Amino acid sequence: MKRNRFKQTDSLQDRLTKFAEDMKKQAEAMPAGKEREEFLKRARSADTAAHISDWASSPGLRPPT
Repeated sequence: MKRNRFKQTDSLQDRLTKFAEDMKKQAEAMPAGKEREEFLKRARSADTAAHISDWASSPGLRPPT
């Protein structure tokens, strides 16, 4: 089987940030409840992943010795 591959045009951090913004916008349009909380939870997770990705790729990060 051959995989369908394509080159990402945006960085991982940009895609995670956009995903988090989209989740927040969708949650704002919903009434309070379990589904809204799930959207907000996904947005927080994407924000955290973007920050970790940024931290891991920072030039100040040094490998353990």
